[in-house]
Amino acid sequence: MYTRRRFLKKLFNCVVTGSFVSGWAYGRKKKKKKKPANIVLILADDLGYECLGANGGTSYQTPVLDDLAINGVRFEYCYSQPLCTPSRVEIMTGMYNCRNYEGFGYLDPRQTTFANILKNAGYSTCIAGKWQLKGGYDAPGHFGFDEYCLWQLNRRPARYLNPGMEINGKQVDYSNGEYGPDVDSDYICDFMARKKDQPFFVYYPMILPHGPFLPTPDSPGWDTLKAGGKIPKDIKYFTHMVAYADKMVGKIIKKLEQLGLRQDTLVLFTSDNGTPNRIVSEWRGHQVSGGKGKGTDRGTHVPLIANWPGVVRAGVVSPDLVDFSDFLPTICDCAGIQVPVPLVIDGQSFMPQLLGNRGEPRQWTYCWFAGSIFARTRRYKLYQTGKFYELIDDPEETAPLDVNKLDIMAANVYRMLTGVLEKYKGLHPERKGTEETEETEETEDTEQAKKEKIKS
Repeated sequence: MYTRRRFLKKLFNCVVTGSFVSGWAYGRKKKKKKKPANIVLILADDLGYECLGANGGTSYQTPVLDDLAINGVRFEYCYSQPLCTPSRVEIMTGMYNCRNYEGFGYLDPRQTTFANILKNAGYSTCIAGKWQLKGGYDAPGHFGFDEYCLWQLNRRPARYLNPGMEINGKQVDYSNGEYGPDVDSDYICDFMARKKDQPFFVYYPMILPHGPFLPTPDSPGWDTLKAGGKIPKDIKYFTHMVAYADKMVGKIIKKLEQLGLRQDTLVLFTSDNGTPNRIVSEWRGHQVSGGKGKGTDRGTHVPLIANWPGVVRAGVVSPDLVDFSDFLPTICDCAGIQVPVPLVIDGQSFMPQLLGNRGEPRQWTYCWFAGSIFARTRRYKLYQTGKFYELIDDPEETAPLDVNKLDIMAANVYRMLTGVLEKYKGLHPERKGTEETEETEETEDTEQAKKEKIKS
């Protein structure tokens, strides 16, 4: 029987429930929108895949990077360009060099970078470290960076002891024993502290461990060097410089933790190309010579680590292919930003893999470089010259396969890579010059030319 008591009880329940639902909905409506993720991209200079302990290297001390790898995602097949500027242009624009690379030490002012996109979306942006892209004091701002602390922006002074830097439009020369990598990493830490309440993007193209090979502040010979004494350049210091690069990464991680931002920040670490040719490292029981400047694995196989506590999967080793064109869309994906529609890029986001999803791993990578144009998978590589290599048994590419005697799998890959080369064949930009120029490891900041004409 539907009594008055039952009616009042039901009414009471409805009022209570309705109030709870209304309050829950109101609370959600009033809840503050979560700040977009911070992003820190660190690009080492001349650090091949074999140098990290996490990758199987035993010649160097890299505890910070190894820890980031253990607690994040470590990629086994990330590929850069063979040299510095080509890699920097590709990683910043998301395009293969055949579309927009016009010469060494130069970035076409018509290009759009990841910093331009993030700044337009409300991010505070900063670059510190090595520039090497010309354009003068206004160039970093033109390419989307609100602040900068850079070496080799419009001159080439010393980069290590008593460095010369350009900081937000001003030339700053140090003379009291300062160390370049400390200067730029300190600037990054200060920037993050000032921008901790808003989303920020930090791009840290490190000066280390590029030559000249000299003591670091942690080396026994540092005090002598700092006091004005002469310390001969020696490749033994490369070991010290790798350790100091690792220390600089640790400084940034520690600062994020102190600011309470570690859980809100994606940190990506990679390198611009392989290790210098004179460096021999122990890797997985073998001695490995560097291959900087070459199109082989020794010149293009670089480390890639992604770390973001509580968001990026921990302890994952990914076999997916990644190349430098993939960083721009990945960074945009992390920030929740669409790549601008007019922008034609070649990269694809690997953010889904970082979140534990399958994503859409690329089947091939492409390289357009001086005298070295090729497409590859993890196992096979096809040059535009027609030479086809199997890389597991022949990583140094000494014995091209006979394309008329391929098994079914190799033949299918050959056809796919032929199509990739054909796709990009006509996309060659006008050149600002015919030479590739790269600084040597031996000489302190003196450019030397390598006459490697583009062969298409």
